[in-house]
Amino acid sequence: MFGLMQDRPLLVSSLIEYADQIHGETEIVSRCADGMHRGTWRSTHKRARQLASALIALGVKPGDRVATLAWNSHRHLELYYAVSGIGAVLHTVNPRLFPEQLTYIINHAEDTLLFYDTAFAPLVEKLKPELPTVKHFVVLADEAATAAVQKSHPYVRSYEALLSGQRDDYVWPVLDENTAAALCYTSGTTGNPKGVLYSHRSTVLHALASCMKDVLGLSCQESVLLIVPMFHASGWGVPYSAAMAGAKVVFPGAALDGASVCELLNSESCTLSLGVPTVWLGLLAYLDKHPESKPKHLRRMLIGGSAAARALIARLESELSVDVIHLWGMTEMSPVGTASQRPRHWNTLSSDEKLDLKVKQGRVMWGVELKIVDDNGQALPHDGKAFGTVKVRGPWIAKSYFRSEGGSIVDDDGWFSTGDVATIDPSGYMQITDRAKDVIKSGGEWISSIDLENAALVHPAVQEAAVIGVAHPTWQERPLMLVICKPGQSVTRDELQSVLASKVAKWWLPDDILFVSELPHTATGKLNKLKLREQYQHHKLPT
Repeated sequence: MFGLMQDRPLLVSSLIEYADQIHGETEIVSRCADGMHRGTWRSTHKRARQLASALIALGVKPGDRVATLAWNSHRHLELYYAVSGIGAVLHTVNPRLFPEQLTYIINHAEDTLLFYDTAFAPLVEKLKPELPTVKHFVVLADEAATAAVQKSHPYVRSYEALLSGQRDDYVWPVLDENTAAALCYTSGTTGNPKGVLYSHRSTVLHALASCMKDVLGLSCQESVLLIVPMFHASGWGVPYSAAMAGAKVVFPGAALDGASVCELLNSESCTLSLGVPTVWLGLLAYLDKHPESKPKHLRRMLIGGSAAARALIARLESELSVDVIHLWGMTEMSPVGTASQRPRHWNTLSSDEKLDLKVKQGRVMWGVELKIVDDNGQALPHDGKAFGTVKVRGPWIAKSYFRSEGGSIVDDDGWFSTGDVATIDPSGYMQITDRAKDVIKSGGEWISSIDLENAALVHPAVQEAAVIGVAHPTWQERPLMLVICKPGQSVTRDELQSVLASKVAKWWLPDDILFVSELPHTATGKLNKLKLREQYQHHKLPT
């Protein structure tokens, strides 16, 4: 017997409609290259409908991929809703990637339009000859700012000109809730970046669960400074969950230095902010010199992307009087999976015990099943001691990559292996202890050790190279490269760095290169990264 409830599809467009109807006057504030922009959820919905009409006029069809190369702004938010709302797929592209990776990603997705900030005009000019599927290039600016770009890039259009004259009464179509809504590529895998294709259903469910008190805890009372980039795992889903909650959202644009972040926190009375640890280190460094600028309204700070050090959490809480909450997840998980919210017995804990919990990645949120397994796939106990590979499954977790890249990514029971190794304590708090794969997390972004090693091997004097992550006080981890030269040959650090710079993004370059006579290997002939990490765990990087 089936229930007798109405069957209404879960669509991204329903979020912006709700935000307009119930929280229409709530502000959306954006700092852009052309100045501050102040709008509301109502004006955002109006402009998203104008954009939807413009996209259709440009020939965008359901299923087409539309790319963005942009910082956090009100225009980027409008694209989130307009593109998905008409049945097309929003493809957020990470501008921090190396040009060759960007070319691969855009071509693999077969994007038909590319929207980008004026700051990325030189990059787009370089990429354009290699992007055969992109038919239109649109600068996210008004006509005056676009005119300056058009002098050297005559093929571009102005975003504001595109919206001008378009009707704002577009009616969002009723789509199948399993229709693709957004596409985000992850470089946290070996080989080429792989696309994670979110559906309307998965996106709305993730937003619904994220709003819960023990996850993001969003509400219409919050003023949220969204520092985590909207091109990074959909801005942790906040562009969607904030609409559902009716929260005020503040977009910082490209300026993420301590002074700029602090100014917005105060001027916009922000109560909540989300970002990677590096941003908060920059904020503390600024406040060390300008203690009078301490944020006056900030109550909560949500940290993810990479693990926050115990000392950082302690400083933030004691000096800023905020509640620091650890988040964990990944692009394949939409992305939030756990949060280190306070347990029921919080008030009975000592200060050290509270900090012990806060440094952990937290407890799983409703909708996500999580377990740790040994090398044989057997589930391990949640005793805080046994550590194993983290596996997850749920309605907003990927079951395969776009175009089936990498083959099957779930086991016979639907479990996805995250590549992380962790413990889980009896209260359900997970703590990441290592990663099964040797990717390096720097400032919340992934660096592939294998890609760096392969790049080093391009130099004719390099016989073998190994890259591991070494602790860094600002970026959490930075790459250390160990190199064996071929007999009778040599290469300097600067020469090798020059070769690497031609193959990988600048921020991927190793902070130190050591020349060694041998490297440890496992019984199967693979580099023994575990032994290398143990050997160099106390290595002091020159940076």
